[in-house]
Amino acid sequence: MSLVRRCSRTACGRPAVATLTYVYADSTAVLGPLATYAEPHCYDLCAEHSERLTAPRGWDVVRLTDGSAPSRPTGDDLEALANAVREAARPPERAAGAGGAGQGGSTPGETRRGHLRVLRSPDS
Repeated sequence: MSLVRRCSRTACGRPAVATLTYVYADSTAVLGPLATYAEPHCYDLCAEHSERLTAPRGWDVVRLTDGSAPSRPTGDDLEALANAVREAARPPERAAGAGGAGQGGSTPGETRRGHLRVLRSPDS
């Protein structure tokens, strides 16, 4: 017995990547990520059949995206990361004025800010 679930379409032996469920009361077809286990009233579809899916006239198709799929970082994501690192590297004004090494700085030359730490290089 194969552990890979196959497409429910007749004569298609490709591996399933999505699960189709019909909500008859709302006239809606819901296509989402592959369900954890096979249900009797759901249909597993391969990539090709899930992309070409059409619903009966008057019905809506809801396509749910898989949240676990890795998404490519956008320019905004990278800029936000760079800004967070830049902000964490800035010495805190209040702690420096009070003569402290930051919030709970345990070693000399260490600045602590939230969960991030900035360690100064031994050369500076």
